Amino acid sequence: MPELTFQNPVFCVYAIAAALMALKLMGQGWITVVQMLTNNGGFLNPEDKAKGLANPNPSEDQLAPVEAVQRSRRMQLNDLENIPAFWLVGLLFVLTGPALLLTQIFMYGFVATRALHFWAYSTAQSHEVRATFYTFGSLIVMAMAVMVLLKAF
Repeated sequence: MPELTFQNPVFCVYAIAAALMALKLMGQGWITVVQMLTNNGGFLNPEDKAKGLANPNPSEDQLAPVEAVQRSRRMQLNDLENIPAFWLVGLLFVLTGPALLLTQIFMYGFVATRALHFWAYSTAQSHEVRATFYTFGSLIVMAMAVMVLLKAF
């Protein structure tokens, strides 16, 4: 499949966007860990409060919710609801042989909406601001999905 090689500039755009989204998704997990360690709490499981190198002074309070940790977890769940659909539909979109400019607009547009969504969520912007970035990202994925369907039929 020549469409899925790095000689295809459309695939290169997808590969860059997909890799950036993988870094975002995996990085959010690390942000959650940093929040737990910084706040010395927000742990989920009873065994998380066991004494160890990462937790030299365990306490029952460490299982209590901590807003910074909860916010980071909600951000990761939101990524898990959005990024896998982008990966799948984006790859199928590449197989339709789209124009490079359209691919760049869709792929980098999605990356930008996720970056802006991250900013809005991490700085506690209003729901409307956060939802605006989500909406644009979801519309991009939906547009690519429609184009895939049109090509398939």
